[in-house]
Amino acid sequence: MRYDVNLSLLFTELPLLERAAAARAAGFTAVEFWWPFDTATPADAEVDGFVRAIDEAGVRLVSLNFFAGDMAAGDRGLVSWPGREREFADSVRLAVEIGRRLGCRTFNALYGNEGAHELALSNLDFAAAEAGRIGARLVLEPLSGAERYPLKTAADAFAVLDTLGRENVQLLFDLYHLGVNGDDLGAVIDEHLDRVGHVQVADAPGRHQPGTGSLGIEAYLARLAKAGYEGWVGLEYVPLGPSAESFDWLEGAR
Repeated sequence: MRYDVNLSLLFTELPLLERAAAARAAGFTAVEFWWPFDTATPADAEVDGFVRAIDEAGVRLVSLNFFAGDMAAGDRGLVSWPGREREFADSVRLAVEIGRRLGCRTFNALYGNEGAHELALSNLDFAAAEAGRIGARLVLEPLSGAERYPLKTAADAFAVLDTLGRENVQLLFDLYHLGVNGDDLGAVIDEHLDRVGHVQVADAPGRHQPGTGSLGIEAYLARLAKAGYEGWVGLEYVPLGPSAESFDWLEGAR
């Protein structure tokens, strides 16, 4: 398995621009982020600083979220949010440009709480076309702990993907969210692996590192490997203790 570190949840002991170097020092060569800016249209200097921090750390950016609104206040994406189409489009264009500069080819489009499905399809179609210009994909993520968010199972995401009909839009298979929601993780691996664009892990309950809960993450990772999954596995957990001390379960495989 190839593991990357989600630096929106790990190494938060450090300022955002110092986290990539900390991940590299911990032995990782790849990272991912949620949207790393406060707005959909940050200043050029802020974007350049982000890109420079990734470059200078010597790591690869493998996944990046589009702007999702105020996550701390409960927002979970703009894809289905009427009136915020311009913000979404601006963040898509910027994310694709960052992806072009850093080699990132996976973008997470959080669906949003509003449930305006026709608008969501239009926004996803636009974003998929923009990502396609650099040979990239979108991933659509079911979430737990967000009552208004309409995608809670893999089947919910697949229904959107089937309607959209874009080959470069796939499932973000987050074992934590789907496991908490009671989805059949084994069935996703056994029956739908060809529709998985990215994998993320955290244990449940607690959303901490694998081995701290009862979800059986390591067994599912072995099942993914046996089934032939060759993509990245994002470590998207809230570490118990210092981030740099939360990787013992990997047994050195960074």
